[in-house]
Amino acid sequence: MNKSVKVLVYGYGNPGRKDDALGIEMTERIKEWAEKNHFDNIETDTNYQLNVEDAEKISRKDVVIFVDATQEDIREFKFSRLQPSPEKVEFSMHSVSPEYVMHVCKELFNKTPKTCQMAIKGYRWDFEEGLTDNARLNLEQAYHYLTRRLEQYIGADVHYPISMLAK
Repeated sequence: MNKSVKVLVYGYGNPGRKDDALGIEMTERIKEWAEKNHFDNIETDTNYQLNVEDAEKISRKDVVIFVDATQEDIREFKFSRLQPSPEKVEFSMHSVSPEYVMHVCKELFNKTPKTCQMAIKGYRWDFEEGLTDNARLNLEQAYHYLTRRLEQYIGADVHYPISMLAK
């Protein structure tokens, strides 16, 4: 295992709005998995939304994976590589986009971690706790995908391409 690669899995969403909790749920599962497997270089964090202050947090990482629920017309989940952008275009209903956080990180800290977005399909956004059954199934698929990719990536040389994660 390559312990020199510092990874952050950052889930965001509102646990009080049904499937909007998918990012938080994924992050909690990844935290348990990383602890169980002694992947000390994988950290997790959660919040209701992304903020410009998160730029400092990601500046200390080599790889960042943002996880959020989506209403997009996709299958179970979508995993894609991100690039910094000065646009605050919304990915979902959150205040700033992951691309904008990356832009601020690059501008203020001269750092650009390898960054991906995992969007997990949700179905209901009512003011109620608990995932829908379909969202829970999507979370399970996304979890297995992400843990496999992290195992392969962390076990590889630090210069292994991020495309390994985004396949």
